[in-house]
Amino acid sequence: MIRITTSQLATLGVLPLCMTFTLASPVLSASIQDTPMSGGEGSVEQFDHNAYSLPLKNLPMTGRLDFSVGNSFFRNPWVVAPSSTDARDGLGPLINTNSCQGCHIKDGRGHPPAPGQRPVSLFLRLSMPATNEDSEVVRMTGVVPVPHYGRQLQTAAIPGARPEADMVLSYSDRKVTLSDGTEVSLQVPDYRIEKPAYGPLPEDMLTSPRVAPPMIGLGLLEVVPEEQLLEYADPDDSDGDGISGRPNHVWDARKESTVLGRFGWKAGEPTIEQQSLHAFAGDMGLTSSLAPATDCMPEQDCNEFASGGTPEVSDKVANFVTFYAQSLAVPQRRGMDDPAVQAGARLFNDIGCSSCHRPSLTTADKTPRPEMANQTLWPYSDLLLHDMGEALADGRPEYEADGQEWRTPPLWGVGLAQSINERAGFLHDGRARTLEEAILWHAGEAEDSTLAYRDLSAEQRSQLNEFLNSL
Repeated sequence: MIRITTSQLATLGVLPLCMTFTLASPVLSASIQDTPMSGGEGSVEQFDHNAYSLPLKNLPMTGRLDFSVGNSFFRNPWVVAPSSTDARDGLGPLINTNSCQGCHIKDGRGHPPAPGQRPVSLFLRLSMPATNEDSEVVRMTGVVPVPHYGRQLQTAAIPGARPEADMVLSYSDRKVTLSDGTEVSLQVPDYRIEKPAYGPLPEDMLTSPRVAPPMIGLGLLEVVPEEQLLEYADPDDSDGDGISGRPNHVWDARKESTVLGRFGWKAGEPTIEQQSLHAFAGDMGLTSSLAPATDCMPEQDCNEFASGGTPEVSDKVANFVTFYAQSLAVPQRRGMDDPAVQAGARLFNDIGCSSCHRPSLTTADKTPRPEMANQTLWPYSDLLLHDMGEALADGRPEYEADGQEWRTPPLWGVGLAQSINERAGFLHDGRARTLEEAILWHAGEAEDSTLAYRDLSAEQRSQLNEFLNSL
């Protein structure tokens, strides 16, 4: 391992002497993006509130009709059965929302609820601590469900059914003082479950808040070869750089085997199809052939309500929605010629952000969708699990991810997040109102990078922010 000290970097004119961190070889080898085509040839040049909702630019005309049909099922509300809308009925009875867009606002991030509002695009995952007797349940589903409540707190219901409980969110304030004396206020969330409708909640129940992530570029990430991602894994930190990176191994219901997880905040889903149909089941109470049961527990008597058929989401509709989710394009980079943006890109690598937020990946040479093959991507993610420290920990394991690990979220398009949804928050529960707040929450494996950020001058912090906003 090559380790370069601060003073050596300062001698090279890279960093000011006040910075007190060291850099390891993977950081030095991180690349600088040299093209605006963040999502390869399918990148789109649109930067308004619809920037996340466009099909891949290189999507063949034959696929654009399927994209539009998938969009209609993704965007429009599902309704209670029986209904004259046979293709979109069967909602509930226990739900968090009635449409995919209800959480993924304009195909982007969700947000925490405003004071006094019911949460929609932020919900709580639930589970029980696993014992040795639960190993098969964990292998197949990742977690042990909570008696009477299942794996997700559903805070809404169709008429005649009772929501599981209310989720109440409040914040306290934490001040962080940077090296130049600048003070930044962070929101510390506190989650409470009130009015449980199906009996007392177990005292040892585990919870995990999740805000809906953006949908762009998912199909491209799905066809990055597994071998490429595993090259970045270093679960035992054998190179001693303080960065591990672990793959999550999860159950693939289609293949009926354990495979690499790629999607979700803890990489708990292997494919877009499975991610989508589990969301249909958990968020909207809709069955499908891949997920034939919802998150409704036997004690909740969901079978007393009319269904929308068996399954409620037909394979044909499931395929349209999956195709839509696979085909959402990534917006192009902006402002790459700006010297401040260029300086920020170098700082991003210099302070170690790129150790986990890997700038570039390449899709496989051959893929089921030719337009996605052999594409150079700039997602700024390794799709691996990293320890993010106690302050961000949810304490809730999921498959092989422990309670402090989260998957590195892609950063492409992050600069447009609040143009898509002005209330969009960052991190797994949207607690960070700005990208600077998100950086300052990083700890664990990212501790050195965060300390380095705190040591940057105001101009350097602005440059790093300009870079992130250009993505």
